[in-house]
Amino acid sequence: MRRPEGTIVAALASLWLAGCATSALEMAPARPDKPWVPATTASGEIIAGKQPAPATADGYVLPGNSALANVPQPPTIDAGKAYSLPELIDLAESNNPVTRIAWNDARRAALAAGIAEAAFLPKITATVVGGYQRSDGRQSTLGTSFDSNSTVNGTVSAVSLQWLLFDFGQRAAVVEAAKQVSVISNIAFTAAHQQLIYAVTVAFYNHAAAQARLTTATQSLANAKTVQSAAEDRYAHKIGTVTEVAQARQSTAQANLAVVQATGGAQDAYLALLTAMGISPFTKIKVADISGRKLSPSMAATIDSMIAKALAQRPDVQSAYAAEKASLATVRAAKAEFMPKIFASATGTYNSGNLNTTLLAPGTQQPTAVNTNGNHLGGSLIAGVTVPLYDGGTRTASLTQARAAADSAHARMTQVRQDAVRQIVVADNALRTSLAAHTASESLETAARTTFDAALAAYRSGVGSITDLTLAENQLLQAKNASTDAYSTALSSAATLALSTGALGAAPQ
Repeated sequence: MRRPEGTIVAALASLWLAGCATSALEMAPARPDKPWVPATTASGEIIAGKQPAPATADGYVLPGNSALANVPQPPTIDAGKAYSLPELIDLAESNNPVTRIAWNDARRAALAAGIAEAAFLPKITATVVGGYQRSDGRQSTLGTSFDSNSTVNGTVSAVSLQWLLFDFGQRAAVVEAAKQVSVISNIAFTAAHQQLIYAVTVAFYNHAAAQARLTTATQSLANAKTVQSAAEDRYAHKIGTVTEVAQARQSTAQANLAVVQATGGAQDAYLALLTAMGISPFTKIKVADISGRKLSPSMAATIDSMIAKALAQRPDVQSAYAAEKASLATVRAAKAEFMPKIFASATGTYNSGNLNTTLLAPGTQQPTAVNTNGNHLGGSLIAGVTVPLYDGGTRTASLTQARAAADSAHARMTQVRQDAVRQIVVADNALRTSLAAHTASESLETAARTTFDAALAAYRSGVGSITDLTLAENQLLQAKNASTDAYSTALSSAATLALSTGALGAAPQ
């Protein structure tokens, strides 16, 4: 009967243990079409591991956690100062989380290299084990009974040393790979700063362009009002018509709409600048004006010299080069797995113990007691060689993997270099095109301004039409916006070229 009972107990225990695992499903949503309502604390924090509450009418909305409701505070800003591009970049590098994350990644990689170097040092461990045992019993022999009890306690202390003395360069190869990974992380840190500088620079130029468009729209509105005033004056002197006045007022309304849209664009560009800097969108900061800066064709250098210099300093090229060296070190480490290893081991021990035994036989008045105390000090020193003989092909597979990774790293290095050359050529072409477009747009703006001034003077003199004047007004607005866009694009293209050559280490000059 005991065997069936034991089987039943074991089966029930197994079912209970299995139920403990599957009961965790209670933490998940009950149905795919019903909201998940988590259990929360008084502050709204979700309690991990708690069974969800019944679905409510709130739908698929999470409870608010008051600990997460803190709005990021703006950095300290001088309200009366207009910040230049280098100053904005400095603020971004100090406040954007991207730079701190890249810095911590580089530190972790450096520590990983230090951990790999620690493999050259011996490992020393100390162990202390203590124990206590007590037993009480009665024994019978030939009708004579004896009562006895015993107590045993003791400690064992040991200090062990293990030291790998020689491994045919395996640890050195692992350390080399870890150091190259640290180099890659440091390069990524530099690349993160370059990307941040580029993002702030482009956002800064876009903000300047948006402000210029707003200025242009405001001036266009003033021109439209001037045209409307002239049309109303002609109509008041019985020279113009109602149609001319209506057309002028329509042009003014369109110019007013353009001002509203340009204002929204300027606000969006300002928020985009704060976003690129990584600071609070509630920051109030004045941005310096760069509208007076002149562009020069010398901003575009010789393409051949740029490519040679860029391939030597671009972060992605240097990172791919370090990755290739790390993969070659991994191959060396995999090859060393086939070689013997020489090691040394030493151990020092100290044992102490106490044995107490008491024996009481029938008819005796005094028990027989035995007390034994002792300690022992010992040590050992071992040196040996381990030779790998068979592992089911694990080492061969690992070496093949390492060689494949090294081959891919070499191919990736080639690909990165080719991509770098293409990006530089594209960026250089974009800069040259934008500089030429800016020069052409300046001529277009000058011609459009002359046309507008002439059309306005002719209209006031009674020899021009409102249609020609309105057309000239619109063309002047388009020419100014084209010049603004070409100017901003040229500056952004210069920043893009500097980034593609790996030379964007500070604010563009």
